Amino acid sequence: MRGLLVVGDVVTDVVARHGAPLAAATDTAARIRTLPGGAGANVACWAARAGCADVRLLGRVGTDAADWHERALVSAGVRPLLVRDAEAATATVIALVDASAERTFLTDSGAALRLSPDDWSPAFLDGAAHLHLSGYLFFSEPSRAAVRRALRDAREAGVTVSVDPASAGFLAELGTDRFLREAAGVDMLFPNADEARLLTGCPGPAEAAVALSRAFPLVAVTSGAQGALVAESGAVTARVAAPAARPVDSTGAGDAFTGAFLAARLSGADAAKAAEAGCRAGARAVVSVGGRPAGP
Repeated sequence: MRGLLVVGDVVTDVVARHGAPLAAATDTAARIRTLPGGAGANVACWAARAGCADVRLLGRVGTDAADWHERALVSAGVRPLLVRDAEAATATVIALVDASAERTFLTDSGAALRLSPDDWSPAFLDGAAHLHLSGYLFFSEPSRAAVRRALRDAREAGVTVSVDPASAGFLAELGTDRFLREAAGVDMLFPNADEARLLTGCPGPAEAAVALSRAFPLVAVTSGAQGALVAESGAVTARVAAPAARPVDSTGAGDAFTGAFLAARLSGADAAKAAEAGCRAGARAVVSVGGRPAGP
């Protein structure tokens, strides 16, 4: 298995689990934890947990929490390539998780979307067989410029590339046509069902996956407890059920799927087997709090 390079967001997650509906203008009891997160960082950690021995993460963090995030990544088996930003704080997300384990995010992008072309080096690709880009980087300049440079250098080096669209809300704000233009040339796309429908206008995940696979050779669409489906070159090639799980927090489930899928592909698995590995990781993710693998 060769290496995986992830370029993406490193975030401080404040996860608030509330069993009752939020009460306006007063208190709602909650269990609150502060944890390392970020879609890109989560993908890297899940790929390392799934057996990828050489996982690197490029991201931009504030000096306020850089040491903490670096220790967390190293502990998870990821080699951090963190750019420290003295002017912006580390990105922070408040995740409101309800009794059904569904989450709503309040996002302060902080330093994460200040990643610039100057932070990138083609040398980061040395020994890498695959580059994964967090879709959050598509949602601002200069991070879009950094993504363009990384994508260009990966194509020149013969390194395959994947993207997670990251956020239906941010996609709608950016514009789907703009996102699809920026992602042109990517080999794999990992949207959830809402993102896939938004990107295509198709009513169902299968139709959306097929439509997207005409632009991206391999598309894996996740649908939570309904599992995932894979489309390749205009046809659905696999439907994978999700293992049964009793969810407590769905934060990071899609990141777990992506990380395990990529680790499986890098070890030689076909797309169907990789999707099965991704669904197993997603099921493990939802039974613990936060977006990273739990325990040793």
